[in-house]
Amino acid sequence: MPAPGPHRGLFDLWSLFYDAPWVQRLTYRPGQDAVVAALRAAPPRRVLDVGCGTGQLAARLRRELPETGVVGCDFSGGMLARARARDRGIAWVQADAQRLPFAAGCFGAVVSTEAFHWFPSQEEALAEFYRVLAPGGRLLVALVNPPLEWLSDASRLGSSLVGEPFRWPTRRAMRRMVEGAGFHVEAQQRILRLPAPFSFPTVLTHAVRGRGPAPAHPATPSAVG
Repeated sequence: MPAPGPHRGLFDLWSLFYDAPWVQRLTYRPGQDAVVAALRAAPPRRVLDVGCGTGQLAARLRRELPETGVVGCDFSGGMLARARARDRGIAWVQADAQRLPFAAGCFGAVVSTEAFHWFPSQEEALAEFYRVLAPGGRLLVALVNPPLEWLSDASRLGSSLVGEPFRWPTRRAMRRMVEGAGFHVEAQQRILRLPAPFSFPTVLTHAVRGRGPAPAHPATPSAVG
């Protein structure tokens, strides 16, 4: 039985406020800046943004990396409606991160900013990221990494009690998960954002897909592109 996850309606509602300048500036823009800088150094042929929300990062990647094909993926119809209105030149796909409807090895990079903590099974999502990446492809995942394991556990318990479970892994746990999925972790970059003294740090994990076969996946999704 799949692990319980957040309700889609929460994100459909959140899409109404997601693009507010103060929300973007305080929560999302710092991680997106770091992802863009990392990809600009060696632009991939094709990039997948998982948990793309209203398409802020995907649209920016299309503008700043004109030779890169961009695909945005989210499970919220409300988020994707705003994404499509933002940029109709991007392929927007409604799908679960744990069952990506893409062919194996079809992306040169997979990125995810401030969304990974919502995935009910982060291990299954990482297995899918590995599957859809070409050998040597890059993975960039930015999310809050609490400094201590008990803080990670407390956030998981508290969010579950209010019916919207999420999981913020520590930096060490994130590295362990990513490497367990077959990736080589190159760096874990702390992202400064406001109000930094009053929040857990956001960390961007940089990783590269191994050359071996993709880890076993519990289901075989239909292949698109």
